[in-house]
Amino acid sequence: MNRDKPFVIVNVSLAGSDRDYDVHESFLERDFHLRRIGTNGDVRAAQDLVAKWADDADVIAVTGIREARAIGLYDGDLAAVEKVKKATRMVPVTDGQALSDVLQEWSVRHVNTLMPGYFTNARVVVLGGRNHSGTIRILREFTENFDFADPLLRADLPRRAASVPLVGMATDALAWPARRVPTSVTSRIKGPGRGISSALTRRALDDCHVIVATFEELDAFGIDDLRGKTVVTSALSDARLAELAAKDVDLALDSTPQPFDVTVNAAVLEAMMVAASSSPLGRLTNDDLLDMVVAAGLEPRLLYPNGYRRRSRFAFVIHPLSQSYFTSVEPLRTIEKVAPSVVMDGVEKVVAYMPPMMYSRVTGVQSPTGDEAEGWLITVGGTPKELMAHSPEFTYARLLDAADKAKKLGAQVMGLGAFTKVVGDAGVTVAKQAPLPITTGNSYSASGALWAAHEAMERLGLAEQDEHGRIAGKAMVVGATGAIGSVCARLLALASDDLYLISPETAKLLALKGELEKENPRATIHIAATPGEFLPDMDMIVTATSGAGKKVLDIMAVKPGCVITDVARPLDLSAEDVAKRPDVLVIESGEIELPGEVRMKDIGLPPGVAYACLAETVVLALEGRFETFTVGRNIEWEKVKEIYRLGLKHGMKLAAIAGVNGVYTDDDLARIRELALARRAEMAAAAG
Repeated sequence: MNRDKPFVIVNVSLAGSDRDYDVHESFLERDFHLRRIGTNGDVRAAQDLVAKWADDADVIAVTGIREARAIGLYDGDLAAVEKVKKATRMVPVTDGQALSDVLQEWSVRHVNTLMPGYFTNARVVVLGGRNHSGTIRILREFTENFDFADPLLRADLPRRAASVPLVGMATDALAWPARRVPTSVTSRIKGPGRGISSALTRRALDDCHVIVATFEELDAFGIDDLRGKTVVTSALSDARLAELAAKDVDLALDSTPQPFDVTVNAAVLEAMMVAASSSPLGRLTNDDLLDMVVAAGLEPRLLYPNGYRRRSRFAFVIHPLSQSYFTSVEPLRTIEKVAPSVVMDGVEKVVAYMPPMMYSRVTGVQSPTGDEAEGWLITVGGTPKELMAHSPEFTYARLLDAADKAKKLGAQVMGLGAFTKVVGDAGVTVAKQAPLPITTGNSYSASGALWAAHEAMERLGLAEQDEHGRIAGKAMVVGATGAIGSVCARLLALASDDLYLISPETAKLLALKGELEKENPRATIHIAATPGEFLPDMDMIVTATSGAGKKVLDIMAVKPGCVITDVARPLDLSAEDVAKRPDVLVIESGEIELPGEVRMKDIGLPPGVAYACLAETVVLALEGRFETFTVGRNIEWEKVKEIYRLGLKHGMKLAAIAGVNGVYTDDDLARIRELALARRAEMAAAAG
């Protein structure tokens, strides 16, 4: 349709007049005259304006009643906007809700396409009401964690009424007389409910991850600190974006595209589309709206007012490793001080039945990429003794309860620590039934332990290494054909010239030998069923068997100064075994220093340091990989390499070398070196 004059679109807003404009713009290859007139909450003035402009406007957009109420310009019923819209029948009048629903859904899906899992399990607070229906509907696909400022939405009455016809009919019947009560009376009746709801909302805002609100609705709450929050909003001007920047917002998702120099709302865009369509009734289907959105090249806006930030969330399950761990929490600390051991044995049994509890919040994890992570350490009460005394299903039930708690907290991935990842099928059943992805962390534990072993050999300085850091001595993997053992064998084949693989599974051993020789022709690979005769020559040994309780090697036959890395769970070497050889370094794990200024309660490691299995969970969160990564007893070589690479990308560093008695200090390593050298000298003298 050709016309000589521009389409006239008038936005009559019940909000403030400070954002009024009068401009000419081009849209969908047509010329438009856009004008906004604010009435500062005056409904009668808005009605008069609609009637006045009916002669000159092609489409009128009526907006702002919720915004006016949020900032105190209007305290009446929201239904009054219908009177304003009906002030004329001469031209189409729109409130923009149809386009707004389309844009809200599109913006949320757009973010989830760019950053999969971004809204998963997020704790969402919705300010306002049904004006955010499109956003709420789509966010429900990703999370169940909602809080509402609107008392009716908080009670979920609209959704319940829609899902149960009888409830809906009853609601309508009760609402009929209420609609005939004067606004001044209903405002006084609703006042206490709004006050209670507002107090609950303020509390929810502190712990939420996503806020759905217009700028006015958010501003009315007067929240100054919004760091870590995503604000899903609409029609953000540059000035308002600057205010969000001052509040330290991470991401502002503006569902309303802004193709012009002035800031317009969805109702104005919808009015322009109605005018451009020449629809005789002024009505457009969702398909019509979508076609025009695409034709105009519109897109939702992802705005990072303080630079790029992405904050993801994780949970990690811990548990007491012995009765001594009870001293870290009250009232068990007090009970332990006065109770005899028989009482504490009873307490240990009782605690195993306690529901999962949040032990610590973890904050301050920040990758060099700009990505951030926060999380929660959730404790289940069973010690290894109690976990092993029950059936696997006993532990599964507690881990699934922990997963439910993690989901409600907002976690997007959960890791299993210590014995919780060993029990039963090593996380497989839990991963199948949990409401969020699960990882045992064993991929990073394997690479972390060997990372620590390599570091320990360098610090001991007893084995020669070439310019590439490869061990010039001999290395061994006991349990080489197992899931963890085969991964360790592949890692050691890269770092050792002379590698011994030990396993009673002859066929698998021969196959592994062939694979490693093909992958690493430089290395010499030896195989044997038992380690006995080779132990005195080894500079490094990795034990990775699955034979819990069986003696896998004679530590008394080991070379002084040998570095033994025990990655088996349960451990192959007991504390008693380790104590027999103070001249040998036995490593249980390599601990990881998390990036950033990390804050969490004591977990038996230096500040900012985490177990490798916990670090794997953190890495997945930082990378936005909300997936079941490592479960079961078969660890994939490719995943071990991948998590190591991702850890380096996100600033993970080897922080500590730990054994059965905790972290080794520099003094510990110096003492082991001194004892090893003395023992070697004695052996040389005896042989000479």
